[in-house]
Amino acid sequence: MPHPMVKIHRMFELVEPIGAITFSEVPNEAFLAIGMRNYWDGYFAGRAAPLGLAPPEVVHAVFYNFADGEVARHIPWVWGKTTPQEAIAVRERGSATALRQCIGELADTPGLVRAADLATRAAVSAPTVGRPLYAGLRALAVPAEPVARLWHAATLLREHRGDGHNTSLVAHGIGGTEAHVLLALSLGMRAEEFGRVHHLPRPQLDAVVDGLRARGLVTADGGFTDAGRQLRERIEALTDELAAPPYDTLTAGELDELIAVLEPIAAAVQATSD
Repeated sequence: MPHPMVKIHRMFELVEPIGAITFSEVPNEAFLAIGMRNYWDGYFAGRAAPLGLAPPEVVHAVFYNFADGEVARHIPWVWGKTTPQEAIAVRERGSATALRQCIGELADTPGLVRAADLATRAAVSAPTVGRPLYAGLRALAVPAEPVARLWHAATLLREHRGDGHNTSLVAHGIGGTEAHVLLALSLGMRAEEFGRVHHLPRPQLDAVVDGLRARGLVTADGGFTDAGRQLRERIEALTDELAAPPYDTLTAGELDELIAVLEPIAAAVQATSD
């Protein structure tokens, strides 16, 4: 029997902070130490490394939600300073170090080992077809050390869901910048206040909002219409459905156990970022 979608979504909530620790200060410093100019150099080098020496057009397509030209400011420049293989190693070491620092004594508990084992079993079990970034990560060796293995599994599950989310956005006719605008509105923010797109030239961002307004998704004062809110709910519901396959390998009891052992770990990570 399929697992309830509420549990699949709960796994997203627990996996997200663990996988996203990759984008925190410790991994950033590690990338700066090998010659990256800034945070975004390290971001693109680390996250795109499983794709190999893919050109910026390919990385832009796979990552989906960056504005035109943003990827090209970093790729292929970063590959003149490091290699995908080194970037993968730097990312793993930095992320595992950051995770260990965040969770403290939990790093050396049987619960973490169990979480790493169950999450890894799920993370390496899903089909890769149509999932380019997940497929690239699946081709990498699974770390033996438990903290690194948990981070790696969380990253696999995170990017598997991300590939599916992009599919859902495409199916609903929502582009990358449009997706950020809809996310901002769901958080009660105006588009120009949202950190992921506030740096865009105001005319460019206004054009995106105007396009959503013309489709009946955004109100005149920049909020959600009912249709816009319903569209976002459909996108998220399909994303959850597409994120479910990795967990098919776990029994209901194992999924419940995984959620239980991940909860204090994810809470510890979130507490350090508040």
